[in-house]
Amino acid sequence: MITLEELQNLYETQLKERLSELESLRKSIVANIVYAALEFVPASTILVILYAQKIITDVYIIAGLIGVLIGGLVFVINAVTRYNKYRSRFKNEVVTEIVRAIDPEWRYEYNQSIKLEEYYQSNLFSQNVDRCKGDDLIFGQMEKTDFRCSEFHTEYMTVTYTKNGGRQEHWHTIFKGLFFHADFNKHIQGETYIKPDYAEKLLGKWGQKLQFSFKGDLVKLENPEFEKKFVVHATDQIEARYILTPTIMEALVNIQNQYKRPMHLSFVGSRIFCAVSFTENLFEPNIFRSGVNFKDIELIYNLFMLNATIIKELNLNTRIWTKE
Repeated sequence: MITLEELQNLYETQLKERLSELESLRKSIVANIVYAALEFVPASTILVILYAQKIITDVYIIAGLIGVLIGGLVFVINAVTRYNKYRSRFKNEVVTEIVRAIDPEWRYEYNQSIKLEEYYQSNLFSQNVDRCKGDDLIFGQMEKTDFRCSEFHTEYMTVTYTKNGGRQEHWHTIFKGLFFHADFNKHIQGETYIKPDYAEKLLGKWGQKLQFSFKGDLVKLENPEFEKKFVVHATDQIEARYILTPTIMEALVNIQNQYKRPMHLSFVGSRIFCAVSFTENLFEPNIFRSGVNFKDIELIYNLFMLNATIIKELNLNTRIWTKE
């Protein structure tokens, strides 16, 4: 498994050259976006001014606006086409190489994601999903532990009506970020849920009285730092304490401190599920600045290493328990 220093070397010897080759394509995307804006905004403004001053007639204003729209649309189509090509090459030539460097046995499919059934299996979010999408699926095995992970975004819809009876749809995010699950190597009878302790963060000890879950009872544990960051609910108190050993609680605190993102976890069946929230799109190239940037590569590396971090920190490869 590649270290950060080895990643730097990979960047200097291979990835930097590939990213440099993609720069002309990236710049052409930006140029087409700029041309589209310059085509539409000034030209349409001039036409409207001329029409307002009665220098041109209705026929000319309509013809002129159509011409402006067609010209702008050509640039937009060019930008979208080139972006799709740029994104595909970035994923295949750069991101895939990072995954291969982390572990040659891992598989990466940038246009696939975890399935909605896997998301539902975690029982982490009670809201029904009306729409979902995802990409950047990575799956494989670390020693004895299999895992699957991808970017995933779930939403639900509400509908309102205007005074005139018009129907308006509103989409609300349930979860957006990295969704991960791995073999826990023990068939768990109950269900244990770990969520960010928003109530205690906002209200202190008074927040403890407001903590509730759609499933399971509140579990109080003997790790003050863990209790400040997470709240635990379980259908089986004894099993939850059996799962959440001092080592695992300390590991979850370490992961939270490292990534500093809201984390939801569950232990269901024989799997551990982990949902790490992000507001931004992950593993995507930024077209508005140079792609020849090691910081971008390091960020992608750190996101993929979340899989290894969870498996390593939680000792999932240590087969203390067995399913038999």
